[in-house]
Amino acid sequence: MNYSSASSYVKARDSFSVAVSKNLIVGLLCIIINYINGTLIHTFNKHQIFHVNPRYILFIHLVVNDMMQLTSSVMLLLLTYVFYKISVRLCSFLLLFTIIATQNTPMNLAAMAVECYIAICLPLHHARLCTVRRTYILIVIIWFVSLMSYIPDIFVLLSSQSAEFLDSKIICIRNNAFLSPLLQQKNNIYNIVLLVIVWSTLVYTYLRILFAAKSADADVKKARNTILLHGFQLLLSMLTYVAQALRQALYSWFPRNINDAIFVSYVFIQVLPRLISPIVYGIRDRAFRKYLLRYLLCGMRARINPQPTLKELQ
Repeated sequence: MNYSSASSYVKARDSFSVAVSKNLIVGLLCIIINYINGTLIHTFNKHQIFHVNPRYILFIHLVVNDMMQLTSSVMLLLLTYVFYKISVRLCSFLLLFTIIATQNTPMNLAAMAVECYIAICLPLHHARLCTVRRTYILIVIIWFVSLMSYIPDIFVLLSSQSAEFLDSKIICIRNNAFLSPLLQQKNNIYNIVLLVIVWSTLVYTYLRILFAAKSADADVKKARNTILLHGFQLLLSMLTYVAQALRQALYSWFPRNINDAIFVSYVFIQVLPRLISPIVYGIRDRAFRKYLLRYLLCGMRARINPQPTLKELQ
């Protein structure tokens, strides 16, 4: 789930200079990505008209979720380099944010796909079905479902393990903190069911939009491309679920350079998708693009309208 799990396969730790270089690279990427995502959030907060559109509310929730996932993941990386092992209590607390944020992403993408489907295929019902209040209720449900996948692990950990184990130091990965094989099976089943539901939703909405009556309409084509983009975003988020298998493969392929190979895999699996996912969506949207470029350039004056028009938000 995070780079620290790489340590399970690493026989020798990096030298001080190499460790500093890797941490600087990851830290700099984290700052850049969080700055861009923070600009997206600032753009959303600055213009009230975005607040009444469920599409933008779900998008900003995705951005906030990515920021939380990236920050917690990088923090675990830094702790791995500085302390190598941390206490079970601290590890389980930090994993909470990484795991929940990771599981929120596919459900948020499914919700965005459904909103797009309703807007195109059920336009007369869109205003009634996709309200701001229902959007926030949906976000609460997403968080509740993700929490329910992790909270039982905490209860089992506290009830089945001794205080000595909770205070012991481990390499911070989920399977090291939660030792029960039943919990590991439960998590695997949960992830499979979640991804099947999300992929089914994306495929269904894409096919319904694909065969919409107004197949030549520009809005329909844009909606089809949007669903494809959600699928690409989901593929990026799914890399996390195959990270463990990838690290095992890297250990077999590059036994002499396993540290560097795993570091590169961490950057591509955990860091870069947090940049690609929201930026592609934000820049692609006309209303957001104008304001995003303005705020990214720290308020550089540009000739733009003071507010996005309703037509741009459609």
